[in-house]
Amino acid sequence: MKINLQRTISSLTNALDLVGADEYRHGKRVALMAVAIAGEMHWPQARCEKMLYAGMLHDCGVSRTKEHRAITETLEWEGAQQHSLRGADYLADCPPLAHFSAIVRWHHTRWETLLREDLDDDLRLESNLIFLADRTDVLLSPYFIGASLKNEILWEYPEVVERIAGLAGTLFSPELVDAFRRAAARESFWLAMDPAYIEDEIEDHLRRGQPVELDTTDALAVARLFSHTVDAKSSYTQEHSTRVARIARYLAEASGIGGEHLDQIEIAGLLHDIGKLRVPEEIIDKPGPLTRDERAFVMRHSYDTGYILKRTFPGQPISAWAAMHHENLLGTGYPFHSPATDIPREARLIAVADIFQALSQERPYRGHMAKEEVVSRMDEMSAAGRIDPEIVRLLHTHLDRCYALAVG
Repeated sequence: MKINLQRTISSLTNALDLVGADEYRHGKRVALMAVAIAGEMHWPQARCEKMLYAGMLHDCGVSRTKEHRAITETLEWEGAQQHSLRGADYLADCPPLAHFSAIVRWHHTRWETLLREDLDDDLRLESNLIFLADRTDVLLSPYFIGASLKNEILWEYPEVVERIAGLAGTLFSPELVDAFRRAAARESFWLAMDPAYIEDEIEDHLRRGQPVELDTTDALAVARLFSHTVDAKSSYTQEHSTRVARIARYLAEASGIGGEHLDQIEIAGLLHDIGKLRVPEEIIDKPGPLTRDERAFVMRHSYDTGYILKRTFPGQPISAWAAMHHENLLGTGYPFHSPATDIPREARLIAVADIFQALSQERPYRGHMAKEEVVSRMDEMSAAGRIDPEIVRLLHTHLDRCYALAVG
């Protein structure tokens, strides 16, 4: 299995922009601003590209709606370092993306503070560039109405520029601010941020760059990174995606599946809930029944998962398997209401692993269940025709091992 690293970053960045809200393309705007300013600094092409992808990845430590709102509504926020540290840790554990870790670690640090830190000069500028672009996008946010950029930005952007310029030497490097002034003097700098154009602008950069292909090992590492972001959404879902992936892979191997096929199943398991980044944590953490509107939020997450992964793993079955984890053999699941004949074995494995792990894990509306109670519930669903009885029998055969994977 080979996938393109740059396009993978671009696709999965869209998931980060779902956090608790609609898709506003914050990460991609930061990326485009950063690369435009880097160009004004006359940085080499490879370094400009580095800033493009650093911009798209800078918020990989943000999972929660409240945190997202705080970061995108104020220029400085005392809790900003927490997500910077989380994101840096996630990236450091992901070999193909580890070189972005330090930039993300320092991307909410004032320039005057960076000068006192024992850091490489290039790192100071790179992390501060992401900070500058990130805060510029906060100032740009009032100019968006839904999916449109207000024309008024063409007359009012000098106020945004002066606001940033007034922070030279304190929040931002004076050298970067001067480059920002030059880039932002062009109307094209602002018009490129229009939601109608943003994907095409990113696509132009992707075509110009030197493609990097990931092998299966690195693809798994990237999937694990984003699964950490998803599972950090709630204290009740810590390691849920990781454990679902492990159970699904274990059952798949026990059923005779091998080779790269197992890796694909594991990736689908790791990312099956990536669409849940859209769901506010107050819904995920709610101890009582959901309202109709809250349930609608939850019900769309598997479709969002499929949409994101289809673009991340083109030509692969991963997106379909992940998107179908709430389908059932009665044809009453969501979001497709697929009949049993249309639900592949891999999706059935992930569905069983998902239910088994969720029942084994403590949730806001109940405590965790003992393995005997969990498997009894699974038997009931199998008898009712909802989940695959063959996979449930396999689960019985390997119950101790699967329960250990689910909870320990």
